[in-house]
Amino acid sequence: MATDTPKDPNENPEAGDGGAAKQAEGQFSPDELEAKPGSPAPKGADVNLNLVLDVPVNVALRVGSTDISIRDLVGLVEGSVIALDQDATAPMDVLVNGMLIAHGEIVVVDDKFGVRLTDVVSPVERIETLN
Repeated sequence: MATDTPKDPNENPEAGDGGAAKQAEGQFSPDELEAKPGSPAPKGADVNLNLVLDVPVNVALRVGSTDISIRDLVGLVEGSVIALDQDATAPMDVLVNGMLIAHGEIVVVDDKFGVRLTDVVSPVERIETLN
C-alpha cells in the first residue's frame, strides 16, 4: 500500500524525488523562481520570492583599485592619472551591494555603458568571501 508521506530530502537525494532534495537545499532554476500568477510554489518551498523581487540593490562595476598616500591624494589635480592594479585586458568585477557576484566586460548599449557577464561567481565562492 502506497503512502502519501513526504520523503526526507536527506535520505536519498539521487532518487527520483522530482527535485525535492535540490529545492530543500534552496537551489532552484530561474524558471522555478519566476512567479507565475495562479501557479503553485515549487514543492518544498516555503518562501515567497515576490516579497523581495522589488527590493532595490546597488550594482557596481569595479575597474581596479590602488593604494596611495594622503600626500599623493591631495596632490591630484585635473588631468592627473592614477594607475590601477588591474590589467587592462582583465575582466571587471561586478558587485551587488559590495559583494562580488560576477566578472564581465564593458560594452556600449545605446550610447550608454553596460556590462556583459563573462563568469558568474558560484554561491560557494560568494560565501567564502563573506569573511
